[in-house]
Amino acid sequence: MKFKGYTLIELLVVITISIIIFGVGIAGYREFSRRQALTGILKQTKADLRLAQQLALTGQKPTGVTCLKLIGYTFIRTSASIYELRASCDNTVIVSSPIITNPVIKTIKMPVNTTISGSPVNTVTFKILGQGTDLSPVTSPLIFTIANTVAGTTGTVVVGTGGDVR
Repeated sequence: MKFKGYTLIELLVVITISIIIFGVGIAGYREFSRRQALTGILKQTKADLRLAQQLALTGQKPTGVTCLKLIGYTFIRTSASIYELRASCDNTVIVSSPIITNPVIKTIKMPVNTTISGSPVNTVTFKILGQGTDLSPVTSPLIFTIANTVAGTTGTVVVGTGGDVR
């Protein structure tokens, strides 16, 4: 009498191999997911820098606030996990000391365990109508480093002295 089927050893080997393949796949997926999350944050930061640049190039004044004379738009890191886009306005009415106001256009909070730092400074202003940035042409470009502390991954966004974002 012949029995057809698999032995217990054969089944255990198949199950063990399946578990190993599944474990490796999950670990790879988690790492991929972390990298993609950081890539998304980098793209968002670049987009916000380009938004500030575009608003300054067109000379578009912010809506909903008083801005008599637009100086430019500023991207500023306000804390380890927050950055803002601000309009730089000169609201001087009479010739005297200038009254500079910086209304906030947009505030972005980084996801949990993600930080942003700037080097050598934490701010860049794009001046209106193609006048460049407030970065000195002699200094090196401004580098924003975005890091996910849990995953241990980092990425950079570079603003050149001419205002190019990469």
